[in-house]
Amino acid sequence: DWARLPMVLLATAATIIASQAVITGAFSVASQAAKLGLLPRLRIVHTSASAYGQVYVPAINWMLMVSVLILVFAFESSAKLAYAYGMAVIGTITIVTLLFFYLARTRWGTPLWMVVIGGGALLLVDALFLAANLTKLVHGAWLPLLIAVAAWTVMMTWERGRKLVTAARERAEGPLTEFIEGLSECEPPLSRVPGTAVFLNRGKETAPLAMRANVEHSHVRHDHVVIMTIETEPVPRIPEDQRTDVDALGFAQDGIVHVTARFGYMEPADVPAALRLLTPEETEGVIDVDQASYFLSKLELDAGPEPTMAPWRKRLFIATSYLAADAADFFHLPHDRTVVMGSRIEF
Repeated sequence: DWARLPMVLLATAATIIASQAVITGAFSVASQAAKLGLLPRLRIVHTSASAYGQVYVPAINWMLMVSVLILVFAFESSAKLAYAYGMAVIGTITIVTLLFFYLARTRWGTPLWMVVIGGGALLLVDALFLAANLTKLVHGAWLPLLIAVAAWTVMMTWERGRKLVTAARERAEGPLTEFIEGLSECEPPLSRVPGTAVFLNRGKETAPLAMRANVEHSHVRHDHVVIMTIETEPVPRIPEDQRTDVDALGFAQDGIVHVTARFGYMEPADVPAALRLLTPEETEGVIDVDQASYFLSKLELDAGPEPTMAPWRKRLFIATSYLAADAADFFHLPHDRTVVMGSRIEF
């Protein structure tokens, strides 16, 4: 009896430490998955200038909270939850062992005989523990397997769908240089309206969908057009003198330039602030940042009849796309001067 209170305190401390490890790991994995293209762009907050991997992901935090509550009410006791925990641990250990020896063979060039002997010995031990946990499959060990299958399905679906949508988007956008060259050859000539238009784009290879739609449907262009690409570097901060690169795109004094803005992972991707660093010589004229209009391309995704993916995977991809962070807030654009132009993409 005298040891009960100390053990409760010790268990509580261990629980806090373990929960912090789970939270940190979930944030890091979600952040890396988003950068690898396995998840949509999530709102990620970097909380350390010295540790790149120290992040906070609000969406994952809420998901963890809901999941923990469901587990507590579903399993009711730590004894039942232990079966699920055991399967999760041994499953992770087995996967890490396989990945380690794959890396040793393919990246480090470790002799095959050494990989087979060393990997076989460790995998034998892992297999024994895995077989023991499989006997508890119906008692709760199924839960981490279900979570793993669900996460793998979402990530593989997003990766496949993203490639299909990107290919369809590139076909719809067309080459940027050809598009700009065609602006001067339009019949009747395009009307030019005063002011600055800023179009956010993924690069300078293709034309922004919003800009193409504006020209084709409104038959106008602004005096000054900035096509902007945002890049996040793996350093905390970027000096202001290295923030932007300007490309005239081969057509001098036409009022259209491409700007690449670089930000460190600790810095907000503030587009207006980056534009204020540009000089009139770089942008072929004065840019009034406080009155500029910002144009975003919004994709409306449709599950087409083409057999590119199973219909249920297409619906899953479309549902996952709603998790992406709002672009206007992410890039600190003024809402009263931000225009969102939609385009329908069928994949």
